[in-house]
Amino acid sequence: MGINSVAVVADLGESFGNYTIGDDAALLGLVTASNIACGFHAGDPRVMDATVAECVARGIELGAHPGYPDLVGFGRRLIEASEEEIRTDVIYQIGALDAFARIHGGKISHVAPHGRMGSIAQSDAKHARAITDAVAAYDPSYIVICQRGLLAAEAQKRGLAVGYVFLADRGYGDDGMPVPRSHEGGLIYDPELIGERSVQVVTEGTVRTVGGNVVPLGHDADVLLLHGDHPTVLANGTALRAALGDAGVRVTGLQDVLAEKAAAAVSH
Repeated sequence: MGINSVAVVADLGESFGNYTIGDDAALLGLVTASNIACGFHAGDPRVMDATVAECVARGIELGAHPGYPDLVGFGRRLIEASEEEIRTDVIYQIGALDAFARIHGGKISHVAPHGRMGSIAQSDAKHARAITDAVAAYDPSYIVICQRGLLAAEAQKRGLAVGYVFLADRGYGDDGMPVPRSHEGGLIYDPELIGERSVQVVTEGTVRTVGGNVVPLGHDADVLLLHGDHPTVLANGTALRAALGDAGVRVTGLQDVLAEKAAAAVSH
């Protein structure tokens, strides 16, 4: 693999009104980057404002986490939207987060499509085009966080940087991709195992699947993701950071990881 540095990101700002999801305050001590809900699948203006302010104060990279307009389903249900609806919904959400970033003296570094919108964009051309068209039109300096597939390909086609993500708390199949949450082993509850798998992915480029096989991940692990609504997310993040530290893996911002990778590619 060569480069043993990685960013750690969590989905944040997913509370809504009187409903609290996750412990963002504690998570902010474990991550170097944030995926902040933009009000469609979760979050509201007050939550976005407070989350952005705290990330800026702590020097944590800001990321937009746009999803389907689906508060009830938390953005994890397929919405039959047109390409134009997806494109404009993503622009709308990025713009909303960018407003809060600006007033708090921060800048968005990346866009990470949420839930079903993000997962289907790996294989559906309509979604991949719409999301990357939105990012490229709004700010082509933004990094697109995704896995391998059409979303990455369409991002690169538009000259957008890609940050490849490993879902640290999700089970993977023999194809090197996450299995559905409903699948046995789809969500991992063992914090130590989450740490071990993350080190393996970063240092070796392989992942142990839900079936017990060791397979190539199929892409670099530029960023490790913790889901903020996972019931043991704080223990997961603590174990992950400890395992990375013990393995000598440097945890830094996503922009630094990609810059380091680019420099290494040039030198070779």
